[in-house]
Amino acid sequence: MAGFNKMMILALVIISASSDAKWVTAQVHHVVGGDRGWDQSSDLDSWSSGRVFTVGDKIWFTYSAAQEKIAEVKSKEEYESCDMSNPIKMYTDGLDSIPLVGEGIRYFLSGELEHCKSGLKLHVEVQPKPKPNAPKVQELVGSKSVVAADGPSSPSGSAHHGGNTVLILLGFLYFILHLAY
Repeated sequence: MAGFNKMMILALVIISASSDAKWVTAQVHHVVGGDRGWDQSSDLDSWSSGRVFTVGDKIWFTYSAAQEKIAEVKSKEEYESCDMSNPIKMYTDGLDSIPLVGEGIRYFLSGELEHCKSGLKLHVEVQPKPKPNAPKVQELVGSKSVVAADGPSSPSGSAHHGGNTVLILLGFLYFILHLAY
C-alpha cells in the first residue's frame, strides 16, 4: 500500500509540474441568433452587438434546412444588396459550424432573397487572438481617454515553474520516496 501511495504522489507531482505549459485561450462557440437561431424572428443585430469574435472561435448556424439556406459572400456590397450570385460558400445542412480561422469581416446572408431583404443577414468582424503580453491600448471614448492596463508580463509565481525547478522538485521527491525503503 505504501508503494501505491508513493506512486500516486509521484504522479500528482509530475502532473503538477507539467501544468506549467502555455496557457491556452478558450475557443468560443457562438450560436447565431441565440435560442431562436437563424430565423426571420431573430434580431441578429442585437444578438451580435457587443459580442467579440476572435480567431479560433466558431459560429454555429441552426435553421430549418427545408426552408432556408445560408450564403457566405465576399464583400460589403454583396452583403448590403443581398447579392448571392457569386457566393464563397452555400450552407444547407441546417446545422453548420464555421471556424473563424482568420482576421477580417465575414458576411452571411439568407439564401432566400426575401428573407435577406427583410434583414436576415449577419456580418462578423473577426479579431486577432489576444497576445499574452499585449501593450497598452488607448482609445478615445467621447471626450475622455480610456487606457487598458497591461496584463502581467509573466504568469504569477505559483503558475510558472522554470525547467530547473521542476527537475529539483522531482529529484527531491525521488530522494524522499527512497528514504522510506
